[in-house]
Amino acid sequence: MIFRILSLILLATLVGRTAMFADTADGADRETWRPADGDEIRFDVLRQGKPFGHHTVSFSRKGDGELDVAVDVELRAGLGPLTLFRYELESSEHWRDGELIEVTGEVKEDGERESMQAEREGDQLHVEGDAFTGEVPGSLLPASHWNVTQTRASQLISTENGELIEVEVNDLGRETILAGGQEIEANKYLLDSDIDVTLWYDDAGRWVKLAFEARGQSIEYVLAELY
Repeated sequence: MIFRILSLILLATLVGRTAMFADTADGADRETWRPADGDEIRFDVLRQGKPFGHHTVSFSRKGDGELDVAVDVELRAGLGPLTLFRYELESSEHWRDGELIEVTGEVKEDGERESMQAEREGDQLHVEGDAFTGEVPGSLLPASHWNVTQTRASQLISTENGELIEVEVNDLGRETILAGGQEIEANKYLLDSDIDVTLWYDDAGRWVKLAFEARGQSIEYVLAELY
């Protein structure tokens, strides 16, 4: 189902607590980007090269060490004014000193709804979701590809319903891509799970592209402008 396919492109995690995002990167020189207050990642989503929707990640800082992240995704397919498929995801994250404190998410797909929430309790996250409820390691990340540390992932947690998914990430080297209307050098990774998803990050660790194929159709995230 398209619902299952879309859930896989909105996931991320890492192994280890000490490098949960770029604020506390584990020493890789190229991963230096730290989200600033007001930063926004905006992707136009294409299906077979035609408009399919948008994916936006917005950042705000309340003070030293406090970071809020809001994810908004809306995808739509139809014939003229007739909508045949609609997908909407909203999630929010709260971070403190590079550590995930809380995450919530809700998805609507053609009238069906699922949701999840997770809250830190010591060194674990307590997850309550339609697909999974229980305690998980505090190192698991929410569904947000903005976090380049997912390139060291071994397990994912869905912000649609709390589902846990095993993955393998392969480094595919460097590639010149078009992002924000410019050609840039980016680092390319393959996220190998139920469906293969390809992700690109620039040398500072910014998320700049995503692509995958499903049921013979290509889906591509095109960065609207560099951030």
